[in-house]
Amino acid sequence: MKKIDLTHGKVLSVLMILAIPIMGSSLLQFAYNIIDMIWVGALGSNAVASIGSSSFYIGLGYSINALVVIGTGIKVAHAVGRKNEIEVKQYINAGIVINITIGIIYSLALVLLGKDFIDFLNINNSVVEKDAYLYLALSAPMMFFAFFNLLYTRVFGSFGNNKTALKINTIGIIINIVLDPLFIYVFNMGVLGASIATLISNIIMFIIFISTSKQTLKFDCSIGIDLKKVLEIINLGFPMSFQRVLFTLVNIILAKIIAIFGSDAIAAQKIGVQIESITFMVIGGLNGAVASFVGQNFGAKKYYRISEGYKMALKIGIIYSMITGALFITVPELLVKIFVREENTIIIASQYLRIIAFSQLFSTVEMVSNGLFTGIGKPKVSATISIVFTSLRIPMALFFTKLIGLDGIWLSIALSSVLKGISAYLMYRLKYVLNES
Repeated sequence: MKKIDLTHGKVLSVLMILAIPIMGSSLLQFAYNIIDMIWVGALGSNAVASIGSSSFYIGLGYSINALVVIGTGIKVAHAVGRKNEIEVKQYINAGIVINITIGIIYSLALVLLGKDFIDFLNINNSVVEKDAYLYLALSAPMMFFAFFNLLYTRVFGSFGNNKTALKINTIGIIINIVLDPLFIYVFNMGVLGASIATLISNIIMFIIFISTSKQTLKFDCSIGIDLKKVLEIINLGFPMSFQRVLFTLVNIILAKIIAIFGSDAIAAQKIGVQIESITFMVIGGLNGAVASFVGQNFGAKKYYRISEGYKMALKIGIIYSMITGALFITVPELLVKIFVREENTIIIASQYLRIIAFSQLFSTVEMVSNGLFTGIGKPKVSATISIVFTSLRIPMALFFTKLIGLDGIWLSIALSSVLKGISAYLMYRLKYVLNES
């Protein structure tokens, strides 16, 4: 696999080389999400609510998978920075073994326990509950391949080779876009058609990743499994994985509270989150770029470039998040109407966007900071910040809903994001992580 040295050259140029492919991939994913939601949205709010309900547990799977994705990404980047080829392959081998284990266990859990997962949400709509479970069960095999696609994308990033990952993700998204209407409408499979289209596209992406990387992403039997490397990956990935799992579990509990206000409220949040990804498609690119950039420079012990890269990414992210926040405040209805036509859903989703708009800047600071903490192998810092303030969403939601109803849930989400952003930046300013290295 082609490697790109991130320890030399102008910081801004290197960051953009890393970030633009990730942003491009996020933009394509965003475009797909829009098209997917348009197709599903045409089926009505019940269909959107079905996918929205099951998506919590799909997101939970990705959160668990972060254990191997983040840990492997960090260790591979450090090994690349040290130019230690044997270690690179050892960490990839370890990552593959952990990924297979997680993928099989979680896929089986979705099939066997999926109905119980959906029942837990107390949706009180039999149509939504039935479609949500079927969507979840059919998503189980997709998750196995998606887990590997995420791992491979992160490994490519650790090599500084995001362009190839972008190309592969582009192919997958285009296939998904083409297959969605075919399965949803032509084959008249509705919500289930969307899950089948996603499964096929992920299988094709998996095959392309393996064939493109030659031998790099394949398990090397001659090197075998180094248990110490496995434990290192788990140790590094666990804090961020736990943080993301907690984040998802909190969202599931919030979904139970949202369900009290009806399926329109569930659909509205799903749509609002999709629109909010307008911000994260760029900020996520900066997060990934900073993680890879910092990882290699930390491995090469070029610490001065770490701070410079962080500040540069932060400036770009803040400007962009201020623009998207302004859009959420001024024209939310226009954005929501792209997905759905039910007036009540439009009103709820628009109010969601107006409230969370004020937290976009702080979410940006948190995500860019997470990239730095991840890159230097100190994910516990950002994980701790997220665990503390994400957990506060539940008591804040219960308190604010008594005062202002459904908007209280959106307010709890916004306030926790503000607190996380402030805390992450303070940790950077105090130089806690770098001084501890």
